Amino acid sequence: MTQPASVSDWRERARRRLPRMIFDYIDGGAYAETTLRRNVEALEGIALRQRVLTDISKLKLSTELFGQKLAMPIILAPVGMAGLYAHRGETQAARAAEAAGLPFCLSTVSICALEEVRDAVTKPFWFQLYMIRDRGFMAALLERAKEVGSPVLVFTVDLPVTGARYRDIRSGLSGELTLADKLRRGFNVISHPRWMREVFLGGRPHTFGNIAHAMPNAKGTNDFAMWIGRNFDPTVTWRDFEWVRERWKGPIVIKGILDAEDARMAAEVGADGIVVSNHGGRQLDGVPASIDALPPIVDAVGSRMDIVMDGGIRSGLDVLKAMALGAKSVMIGRAWAYALAGGGEAGVRAMLKTLQSELEVAMALTGCTDVAAAGKSLLVDKI
Repeated sequence: MTQPASVSDWRERARRRLPRMIFDYIDGGAYAETTLRRNVEALEGIALRQRVLTDISKLKLSTELFGQKLAMPIILAPVGMAGLYAHRGETQAARAAEAAGLPFCLSTVSICALEEVRDAVTKPFWFQLYMIRDRGFMAALLERAKEVGSPVLVFTVDLPVTGARYRDIRSGLSGELTLADKLRRGFNVISHPRWMREVFLGGRPHTFGNIAHAMPNAKGTNDFAMWIGRNFDPTVTWRDFEWVRERWKGPIVIKGILDAEDARMAAEVGADGIVVSNHGGRQLDGVPASIDALPPIVDAVGSRMDIVMDGGIRSGLDVLKAMALGAKSVMIGRAWAYALAGGGEAGVRAMLKTLQSELEVAMALTGCTDVAAAGKSLLVDKI
């Protein structure tokens, strides 16, 4: 492969460059990965309505969301441990997003700390927060996000417990390891010398910058997984949102909504927006594809808040389909992680240009000149 032409090409390049356990972590889902596949297949099953002889000489891809102008309706979603995919990976992805005029959202469980990523860019980025048992730790983390100027807080609520991800167990990323498992994992690492040199040896990938002081003796991903199990809060309820709101005056977006009733609750408690998401198929397997959950949620609360959607976005065509069904923007996670692993900052920039080109073609051939005005008229009605 000379130059990746699509997100699937970046996925293949990432597969070749990463040790198996690292690739499977981002590529895999929960249980039998039914929802992981369903996210992609559901988008593929939506047909765009091709139109001709319309003036498409001027296309408007930009939109506004939570007080920000986006060059196109795409946000780089929070991806945990992205610093395992490339040298100081979150800084590279943040620079690529800034160059494209798009928001980058940093994960709580990133390798690079808030402050390091802020030093790498000229404009503040979004921050993603999990509910953690230690409220003092959470309050301090929110203060750090304020200090670096994060304009939007993405509050992820669909991870009170971690979904069973069988690929991570099989690859040796998590679970109990025998001596044979450790040897196999070690061999897999040294068989990827470029990754070992640039990331494992040169990138301090076990620092977990935002939570490092909370797990000072952590030695690897197993210790990280155990920390998650001990510290993510399974008692979280809607009342906890009030605690977050008291400490964050800017826009708060609740991520992980799949049900219209939960969307109404998010509106009731005062969220500024939601992300319709099944966590990329990584939590509860067998739930609806995000794109299938989107229309009833738009009907329920679309007039009350901005709605973002993630899960299965692999092309600019997928972006337009989500916009046509009522999303104000989409988040992409695996797409930028694959590109980061396959080509670093330059890879993410190239992938985003591909999505832009695909979106422009989809808009032109459906007669849509303003992506913010996309509606169901762009889609073929299902019989």
